[in-house]
Amino acid sequence: MVAIGNFFGSILGYLLWFFYRFIGNYGIAIVLFTIVLKILMFPFSIKQQKSMAATGKMSVKQRELQQKYGNDKMKLNEELQKLYEKEGYNPASGCLPALIPFPIMIGLYYTVINPLSNAIHLGKEPVAQAVGILQQVPGISATFQGYYGEMAIVRHFSELRPYLTMFGDKDLSKIEWLSKGFDFLGLNLLGTPSVAGGNMFTTIFSIFHSNLWVIPVLCLVSSLITQVISMRMQPGMQQQQGCMKGMLFAMPLVSAGFALSVPAAVGFYWIISNLTALIQIVIMNVFFSPAYLTAKAEAQRIALREQEEAKAKPLPAPVQQKILEKSTRTTQKNAGQKSSAEFRQGKRPGKQKGGKSGGSSGYLGTKK
Repeated sequence: MVAIGNFFGSILGYLLWFFYRFIGNYGIAIVLFTIVLKILMFPFSIKQQKSMAATGKMSVKQRELQQKYGNDKMKLNEELQKLYEKEGYNPASGCLPALIPFPIMIGLYYTVINPLSNAIHLGKEPVAQAVGILQQVPGISATFQGYYGEMAIVRHFSELRPYLTMFGDKDLSKIEWLSKGFDFLGLNLLGTPSVAGGNMFTTIFSIFHSNLWVIPVLCLVSSLITQVISMRMQPGMQQQQGCMKGMLFAMPLVSAGFALSVPAAVGFYWIISNLTALIQIVIMNVFFSPAYLTAKAEAQRIALREQEEAKAKPLPAPVQQKILEKSTRTTQKNAGQKSSAEFRQGKRPGKQKGGKSGGSSGYLGTKK
């Protein structure tokens, strides 16, 4: 997972570094970076929404076929294939749009937490050596977090500079310039809301010792609002079991807990990601709701069928006249045969009781 994240993070890092070079503030760069990626992934979200709408429409017809051919698997599969061909539906069409955003989101996260490797694109070996030095420098090793070592190098760059002999002057200048751009709205995004170690009281005191406590709070609130709005706008999620709903509400608490112990830039990224996801959910359900997409697809299918029927060339007038005359003669002939048969059945004397036939002699015998 780390290798995949760094691979995509290295690619996306060029975009983050592009914004930072022109703006000079890492917080604003993260905001623009996240928004641009959300916009780029928006078509895939629409595609996934369309696939969900088509799946919902097909599920009703699939259940009808299952009830009708439930005991005959071969016939059921045959009818399902006919249904898919008729409706132009591919069961696997929604998989790709759902999978594409996943590596991008992982890469975005690794771009933020590894700015030296993925944003500035410094060499892997020098960066690994620099991270190893963090554990040996007095005053820094006690608060060292290996997973966020690159951010720690940027944070303590002024103290570490004499030890960073593995970097050239050009790379050191880039790191120094990057270290000066993490102040955003009075928040030092390189800091950590809580300090590891010590007892519970010192940990709580460290949270409110600086204004970075706002990061985990906003992370909790933004994640919670996103989950609630998402559940209300998706009727299927409202019918989930209580344990599943509990998991949805537990995730904001977990993210807030992580935001307490990681660099503020990571928590800030989570906040921006939650807000952009919330905006996307609202837009998707207002302009691209499953009901709207289903109605639109049905209207397009009807319009296409009408166009195909309009393209069909009508038969020439003489041919149409001949077909009409032939059809008329056939109808009249059938009607005449039917009338004759009914007449014969009604006028022909039937057999009398006792087995004797009633002919003309019988009739004459009764005449007075």
